Amino acid sequence: MTHITFSMNLVRAVSWGLRTPTGKYRSESLRRIGTAAAAVAIPNISESESPIQAPPAQPSRRQLLKDAKPFSDFLTDTFQRQHDYLRISLTERCNLRCVYCMPEEGVPLSPQRELLTTPEVVMLSSLFVSQGVNKIRLTGGEPTIRKDILPLMQQIGALRPHGLRELCLTTNGIALHRKLEGMVEAGLTGVNLSLDTLDPWQFQIMTRRKGFDAVMKSIERVFELNKHGAGIKLKINAVVMRGINDREIIPFVEMTREKDIEVRFIEYMPFDGNKWNEGKMFSYSEMLDRIREKFPGIEKVRDHKNDTSKTYRIPGFVGKIGFITSMTHNFCGSCNRLRITSDGNLKVCLFGNSEVSLRDILRESNGGEPVDEEAYETMKKIEMDRRQQISSEPTSLHLSPSEHRLLEVIGMAVKRKKAKHAGIGELEHMKNRPMILIGPRRFIPDSRSQILPFDAARNPLVIPSAPKRVASWLPTPPNIIVHGQHLRCFSQTSLRHNEKSNVAKLTHVSESGSAHMVSISEKTPTKRIAKAACSIHFTNRIACKLIKENQIKKGDVLGVARVAGIMAAKRTSDLIPLCHPIAITKVTVDLVVRENDNNDEEENGGGRVDIEATVACDGKTGVEMEALTAASTAALTVYDMCKAVDKRMSIQGLRVVLKEGGKSGRWVDGVQDDLTSPDE
Repeated sequence: MTHITFSMNLVRAVSWGLRTPTGKYRSESLRRIGTAAAAVAIPNISESESPIQAPPAQPSRRQLLKDAKPFSDFLTDTFQRQHDYLRISLTERCNLRCVYCMPEEGVPLSPQRELLTTPEVVMLSSLFVSQGVNKIRLTGGEPTIRKDILPLMQQIGALRPHGLRELCLTTNGIALHRKLEGMVEAGLTGVNLSLDTLDPWQFQIMTRRKGFDAVMKSIERVFELNKHGAGIKLKINAVVMRGINDREIIPFVEMTREKDIEVRFIEYMPFDGNKWNEGKMFSYSEMLDRIREKFPGIEKVRDHKNDTSKTYRIPGFVGKIGFITSMTHNFCGSCNRLRITSDGNLKVCLFGNSEVSLRDILRESNGGEPVDEEAYETMKKIEMDRRQQISSEPTSLHLSPSEHRLLEVIGMAVKRKKAKHAGIGELEHMKNRPMILIGPRRFIPDSRSQILPFDAARNPLVIPSAPKRVASWLPTPPNIIVHGQHLRCFSQTSLRHNEKSNVAKLTHVSESGSAHMVSISEKTPTKRIAKAACSIHFTNRIACKLIKENQIKKGDVLGVARVAGIMAAKRTSDLIPLCHPIAITKVTVDLVVRENDNNDEEENGGGRVDIEATVACDGKTGVEMEALTAASTAALTVYDMCKAVDKRMSIQGLRVVLKEGGKSGRWVDGVQDDLTSPDE
């Protein structure tokens, strides 16, 4: 984290120059807004120097070409898309309730400790910038309601000497006018302001809140500061819904006549809770046709290769018009965006369900606790001391071990990014969070889903002690998660007895012989438990001895295998098709090393590791497959970590040893326990 330390020292120097002795921002900064960005970009500022200096000389084009380096492989996907644009959600809270964004009753909020702290946001920002990200956008929820938004932006703005070019904000504008001056001082370069109507009464209907006057005040404040050289790029984002605000397309276009502003019309998109239907969607082509009726001279502007919008201009108008066409004309082929959610998950596609946790890796060095300012200072000191011991250049910008693990996880997630998201016919049926919760992983209950108790066995997505090969082999994150709970996407059911025909029948095979998913809608949820077991048998006694003494070169075999088994149980749906979503309430994986005391290894073997996995849930279907997956994955992990010392070991006896719950009652080693009555 040396490069983070460097940028943090810079932040202190810059913030010293921008604050009064009492810590408040100086009100005369209007005259300095034009040079604030240059001040942030100066790499060496001490408290005895003035932070306002002339910008450094720009390097020549020849020098820039000479210094050019390949873009980070971690941020390049398999389609050669280079992701240099990062969006960070700072909060899941919002002071509006827009009809297309979130349910009227709001959404359940995450505990504060689950959200990223300011040091964690800065650490992630610094890491991504070090890999080539040059644009960061702060989003929410509504980011302006975060109490520490200004010091946070200052610290991110201080990354400009390391390659950050743009620091942008997406906001509803309610509170923006009160904080905009300090944001510009911190390095703000662009604002995307969400405004779906120019009618105060319609605004209250669409947002379910008052605030139109505050939004318009924020827009005027941007124009005012730009007159003083702030250089803020202002874009107005309007989601167009048929029969609600589509009549306001022309008034929005008129805003661009005399103002240097870009109004962007967004196609109505489906998210949980917004009651999306295709009839409400007003397509890009319809919008363009309506504008052409009024302004036949409208012409296309050449877009940047990574632009999300299709840009137009009307001759004689100062501003521009854009269209974001996620539903009818996707722009996935040139997508360069990554998202970090407010609880620290990396999301590679807005419409994708797959996410990986970066927060948990950040917190490894702090015992799993949130990294606050005090912990951050301690971590920086430890890192600096470590570097001074191993390098004669303690200020060199090398990565720490935790940053290497972060990059490995980020790289794997980026490589899994698909060529494009689903089309309009599929998106409306996909399970996705409300737009307001583009940060936390949780769902709003509906007729098809159920919020169940918190999963007590929740784990980080990357094992701190796991070797690189083990971590990369572990299953990928699930497609669906209910706030800390991993849900299976399909169904598994045991061989059932057909009462009518008195013939055993496979439930996953239809009458035509094709595979299908079994309906469990009429079943009653019950407490279900399954236990599976297997063993790793060694051909020599070296493996067992090294495992017990924790001397295997790859690390703690039992610890890594235990966590791998737990994680695998929670990701069974990624491995076994045709299983219904269920929420696991408990997973335990026990491993016991049993050495062979007999010297005759050929006759009796070299010992074994016995594995037993227990999985529990409160649901409509059993957890046998989860238990089997946990046990087998733990066994495979032991095999992987020990194959260097025993290449002839074998995995034996994988089976379900206990099953409880459901109509069939209790089964032990495949035999029904007559002492228990089935749970009807």
